[in-house]
Amino acid sequence: MNLESILFSQGFGSRRQCRALIADARVAVADEPCTDPLATFDTAGLVFSVDGTPWPFHERAYVALNKPAGYECSRDPQHHLSVFHLLPPQFAARNVQCVGRLDQDTTGLLLLSDDGQFVHAFTSPKRKVPKVYVATTRHPLDDAQLKALREGVLLHGEREPSTAVSANARGERELELSVLEGKYHQVKRMVAAAGNRVEALHRERIGGFALPAGLAPGAWLWLDDAALDALRNKG
Repeated sequence: MNLESILFSQGFGSRRQCRALIADARVAVADEPCTDPLATFDTAGLVFSVDGTPWPFHERAYVALNKPAGYECSRDPQHHLSVFHLLPPQFAARNVQCVGRLDQDTTGLLLLSDDGQFVHAFTSPKRKVPKVYVATTRHPLDDAQLKALREGVLLHGEREPSTAVSANARGERELELSVLEGKYHQVKRMVAAAGNRVEALHRERIGGFALPAGLAPGAWLWLDDAALDALRNKG
């Protein structure tokens, strides 16, 4: 693939803007500046840099973000900053989407991708991908609440009960809850229907992929093949 097309595919601007970056010697491959937009490179394992910042070539973007509180999963946020403020602008340019959403006050694992099939696979309830949350509750948990969550609680406005794959107490006020769906405020509504209230909520795992312990709030990483395989493992 020629260098202009590489930059364009990775979200570094229009073709004209990409040609200008190359002509101005702002792009380097293997630490060597390249000023020829038609120079061709094997994209497998390719890492180039723009203004000294390295960028690995990815035909498709698969990204995990440790979402902090106070950010909306929208390109057009209403009351808070968008999660896209935490990411390089190249992702928005290549139309990367949030794979499902987390409320602005919910933290933890958020996936993003420009692969429509991937987005659908992890948002469709038909795929039955478990998502594990850890909730801090206002009141102490008891066996009756856990049993209700496991057996199903009826949410306001719903005809069918919502059932947790699993519901376990990690502490007096710490609940681990696994669900297959992603309805609006689902975990908060389920806990409320069981007789408690969520004070804080954190998504810890999707499928077989857990949020890396070393990924700081607001930080992101590319998902490698092992991570993608773990995501598809429903556990």
